[in-house]
Amino acid sequence: EVQLVESGGGLVQAGQSLRLSCVVSGFTRDDYTIGWFRQAPGKEREGVSCIRSNDGMPDYADSVKGRFTISSDSAKNTVYLQMNNLTPADTAVYYCAAPATRAVRCASNAPGFTLLYHYWGQGTQVTVSS
Repeated sequence: EVQLVESGGGLVQAGQSLRLSCVVSGFTRDDYTIGWFRQAPGKEREGVSCIRSNDGMPDYADSVKGRFTISSDSAKNTVYLQMNNLTPADTAVYYCAAPATRAVRCASNAPGFTLLYHYWGQGTQVTVSS
């Protein structure tokens, strides 16, 4: 069974960092384009970052580019999201997800990108205070 489990969220002050982890099971991470998403209260879930299945190339939402870094550890079947210089606007529940079609386009800024994903983790809360 496909499972994704996030961890690493917490409460931090603006300017600080967090690293989120997503342990995947039931499939090999490198065969799928894995995405990170977030949902703030009262807002729709949005793409944050993704890592491409074939070569591990990343993509980032404009709002996080230059601050966040996505990576993958093949041996651990784990995807990470390093989040630096956090701001209150980053406050949200963060989810990792896998698509039904394994090699989807890795384009976090594209409209409807969220709709490509069918398997979701439980989410981890990130709260950034000023």
